Amino acid sequence: MNNIKLFLGDIKQTYTKNRFVFINGNDMECILRFFGATKDDLDSIKIVSNSLADDPTLPFRKSKNGRFEINFQEDQVHRLKFQPFILSKEEDFVRYDSGMVRKFRGIGDDLQLNTAFQALLKFKSFMIQDVLVRKRPNLDYSANRYVSTVFNLRTITTPKLLGEPALEGVHSDGVDHTMTVLLDAKNLTQDSAITFVHDIREQNGLRYDECNPDYVLSQVRHTHFLDTLLIIDHERKHSLSPVFLENENHIATRDMLIFFTRKSTLSMHISNTYDSFDKHQELPISFFLQNELEKN
Repeated sequence: MNNIKLFLGDIKQTYTKNRFVFINGNDMECILRFFGATKDDLDSIKIVSNSLADDPTLPFRKSKNGRFEINFQEDQVHRLKFQPFILSKEEDFVRYDSGMVRKFRGIGDDLQLNTAFQALLKFKSFMIQDVLVRKRPNLDYSANRYVSTVFNLRTITTPKLLGEPALEGVHSDGVDHTMTVLLDAKNLTQDSAITFVHDIREQNGLRYDECNPDYVLSQVRHTHFLDTLLIIDHERKHSLSPVFLENENHIATRDMLIFFTRKSTLSMHISNTYDSFDKHQELPISFFLQNELEKN
C-alpha cells in the first residue's frame, strides 16, 4: 500500500458518508502495522481467545471484556477500572437479558499489551475523531473523551447447541461507534455469521431473515483475519445469521473483538452508576495515540 495516509482518509470519508464501512483483513493488517503492530503480536492475537471464560448469560459463548478511555485532550488511552455492563431496550437492544447487570471476566495483559490490539484502538480513535453523529439521550457530548468497552468473544456451535452472534436480532449497541474485528473462525458454513446493516427504521428484535429487504443497506461477512466493520451505532442497526456447522462431527468457533465506543453518561443514563473513569489498579496501562498521520 503506497500511501496509507490517503487510504486511511478514504476509509474515513466512506465511513462519514455511509455511516458504516467494511475493511478487508489484508488492508487492516497494513493499517495496524502503520499504527505500531508487530508481526509477532499479529500472530499471537489470533489465539488470544483460547483463554476466554464462560459468558454470564449466553451458554454458547465465551467472553471477556475491559473498559478503556480514549482521551483526545491528552492524546492517550487508559485502562479503566472494572464495571458491570448493562444494555437496555431503550438503547435498541431487545433480548431476554436486556437491562440485566452482567459481570464479565476482565481481559488481561495477553490482550491489552498486544501491539496489534493497541493499534486497533489507535485506528478506531482516528476513525471517530471529529465525526459528528446523531446524539444518544443522556450522554455527555461536551467532553473530548470516550469510553470504549472492548469485548473478546468466542461464539460456539455444537451438534446440540446453535451459536448466535446476535441472538437479539436487529439491534444497536447503545453507543456512538461499534467496531467488529475477526480474529479466527473454524468449521463455519459460508452462510454463517453474515452481518446485515439496516436502516434505523427497522424494528428491533427481528431475526436477520425476517427483516424488510428495503431496509437492508448492506451485507458483509467477516471471513479473513482482521476483516473489520465500523458502524455509527445510533444511525444504523445490524443483525447476524447464526454460526452453522460445516462438518457436523466438529464444533464451530468464531472469535471476535468488539469495540463499543461512546461518550460518558449523564446521571439519568442506565449505565451511569457503572461508568467510572477511575484507572484500573490491578492491570494498569496507558499509551499515547501517537497519531502517525501527523508524525510522518
